[in-house]
Amino acid sequence: MVSLKDVAQRAGVSIKTVSNVVNGYQHVTPAMRERVQRAIDELGYRPNLTARHLRKGRTGIIALAVPELGNPYFAELAGAVIDAAAQHDYTVLLDHTGGRRDKELLVCQGFRSHVMDGLILSPIELESADLLARTESSPLVLLGEREYDAPFDHIAIDNVAAARSAVRHLIDLGRRRIAFLGARRESAREPAHLRLRGWREELTAAGLPADDALVVATDGYGREDGARAMAALLDGADRPDAVFAYNDTVAIGAMRTLADRGLRIPEDIAVVGFDDIEEGRFAGVPLTTISPDKEAIARLAVDCLVERLSGGASTEPRRARPGHRLVVRESTAGRA
Repeated sequence: MVSLKDVAQRAGVSIKTVSNVVNGYQHVTPAMRERVQRAIDELGYRPNLTARHLRKGRTGIIALAVPELGNPYFAELAGAVIDAAAQHDYTVLLDHTGGRRDKELLVCQGFRSHVMDGLILSPIELESADLLARTESSPLVLLGEREYDAPFDHIAIDNVAAARSAVRHLIDLGRRRIAFLGARRESAREPAHLRLRGWREELTAAGLPADDALVVATDGYGREDGARAMAALLDGADRPDAVFAYNDTVAIGAMRTLADRGLRIPEDIAVVGFDDIEEGRFAGVPLTTISPDKEAIARLAVDCLVERLSGGASTEPRRARPGHRLVVRESTAGRA
């Protein structure tokens, strides 16, 4: 195995100089940095990241806990977090909570804290009081749209604004009876309620009725939930001319029902989803969707955690709003 000493001998410099280059210290001259890097490349030296983290009293592992890894959005987000963490030489330990409060509490309160330096958590059921009662000292970064009165960094897109842009797109296309699939009856802080609020606000701003008969609640957010919700809507008295779904999997399920009923997309009913999962691009009718900037969400979350670990972050919790954009495809615009 190639060591720092081997690199130092090849470059004709001290071991300390090699260490400074490997660790990215700024006070090394460009010429010296190039000389050391050439020796590193020639010898194929790879730093011992485990030893480096241990010297700092860390494990080199951060954890990401999400509600459901089977959900394509969270799977894609996890990939982005892994890529972002690798830029800081961190490995990511993945866990899923099933959206259960007991599991979220277990993770939040330091389960496996001996093997991880910090936690990125996307909670569903936790309350502010749960977070305030946290005794674990490792850094915590929250993801998701629920607002918490707790001193932790929080990364979330603006769900209301994103939903409004989706509904505005449908209105601009001339759609007037726009349904919402995926409402929930629980806490008004959940993303579904924020997206429903955006649906209502944009319809009202356009002078259109926000008809509760066009709002369908679902038990979950999968394809089957979307298919059942769309069937219930079509079995009602007045058929919509467009659908805005809570997420892409609900939208894809809804499109399956539309196809089964012999309805054309978008000619009869236009469909918009949310999350921009890869599956939506390859659906029978490619899905128009709201695309959260998953790479920015992951990067901000990891950066916040690393800053907390290095002691360089402000004591004030950070509230970051990554961007989003509307991606128009055939489910609303039709074939070119």
